[in-house]
Amino acid sequence: MERMIRPALVTGFMPYAGRGVNPAAEIARALDGKIIADTPVVTRLLPVSVAEIADLAEALVRELNPCMVVSLGLWPGEPVIRLERVGLNIADFEIPDNLGTIVTDEPLIGNGAPAKMATLPVRIIEAALLDAEIPARISNSAGTFLCNACLYSFLAAAETMREYVACGFVHVPYLPNQVAEIQRTLRREAVLESHQRADMASMDLATGVRALEIVVDTAVRNSA
Repeated sequence: MERMIRPALVTGFMPYAGRGVNPAAEIARALDGKIIADTPVVTRLLPVSVAEIADLAEALVRELNPCMVVSLGLWPGEPVIRLERVGLNIADFEIPDNLGTIVTDEPLIGNGAPAKMATLPVRIIEAALLDAEIPARISNSAGTFLCNACLYSFLAAAETMREYVACGFVHVPYLPNQVAEIQRTLRREAVLESHQRADMASMDLATGVRALEIVVDTAVRNSA
């Protein structure tokens, strides 16, 4: 009997904080249905809700039995593809999630480890992206908002599976049109000077999609 090929799951967050678009969601949508390194890619968009993320991560891992999970999120002002190395068992929000929830110094999983290391080969992925002339770096902090919660929750869910599931998180920059809108708003409101904003970096959608294709391809070819 031919062995079923397990898919690669790519997730992206829905828009949040009043932004009408989230580049993480747009990149995830563009990857849905692709075949990368003989592996089908399945994508899911996630709600920006701390109350839902852990249960949803477990449900998706059990439903799809993926060979890997690559989750995407926006980091405003980030100029490069950012590969997260660690998820922390902490939620500490500066802004509310999309359900209006703000949490301070709360564990994501009460009896969970303080931190979990991403299991994607981040150093090899970084090298592959740089070889493709796509700017990238490894990060040791995914923050303490929903992106971190997503990484930690998928790593925790993967540990419950019989078959190995590699997990990691990738932060992406704004899209160019988002930065253009920020600049239009600055001119219209005339409250801040442009140099007072630190979130002007962007990356076009085609480059973001190509970067994530490389992430998935490299992870598949270097799977444990």
